[in-house]
Amino acid sequence: MTDKVKTTAGPVRLTGRLICRSACDIEAVRTHLPQHIRLTRAEAGCISFSVVQSEDPLIWHVEERFVDMEALAFHQQRTRASSWWTATAGIPRDYEGVGVD
Repeated sequence: MTDKVKTTAGPVRLTGRLICRSACDIEAVRTHLPQHIRLTRAEAGCISFSVVQSEDPLIWHVEERFVDMEALAFHQQRTRASSWWTATAGIPRDYEGVGVD
């Protein structure tokens, strides 16, 4: 997984890809994604959260915005303790993050 986040005060945006390697990976994403989206959007610091399958069914585009780095850290901690993470931890991710004015 590639994670590059420039630390700044204020809102944080992450963009990237979830890169499935097989039909099993795609099924794991499809099965667990609805709850992952619902829980993430319910987090107090979440501004927006989107995971959309691309034209290539193996690639999912991810767009996340949080009010600050603390909210992002909470999201990452919660996610790593979730069924989403258990089911998708082996799927490569490629993210970049930046502060947003």
